[in-house]
Order: sequence, then C-alpha cells, then structure tokens
Amino acid sequence: MVYPRIRKLREEADLSQRELAEIIHMHKTTYTRYETGEREIPFNIAILLAQYYKVSLDYIAGLTDVKNIK
Repeated sequence: MVYPRIRKLREEADLSQRELAEIIHMHKTTYTRYETGEREIPFNIAILLAQYYKVSLDYIAGLTDVKNIK
C-alpha cells in the first residue's frame, strides 16, 4: 500500500519525481524505486514524506485512509 500512496501524494501535490527527490535530497532514481516498490522505503524517508505532505505515517503505510494529522 505504501507505493501507490506516495505516488498519489506526489501527484496530488503536482510534483514530478525529480522535484520531490530534490526536495527530500536524494537522487531521482532512488525515489523512483521507492515509488515503484523496487526498493523498501527507509523509515527516515517515510518520516520525511509524512512531514512534507502533512500526513501520518499510518496513512503512508496504508493503515488508515485519514490523511490529515489532527
């Protein structure tokens, strides 16, 4: 569930993979592999994504459909 969620969040933010990779300071290829599921997302990167998108780690992990942190 993680991979489709991070792609959807990126697309909703109207960002390219390259733009998001630059925002979180990594190579585009590495980010692309997270988004396609070719590579597991490290916990620290999941935290960065959750902070950037202002969603919970539970949302990114697919444990909840509630996006917004209260």
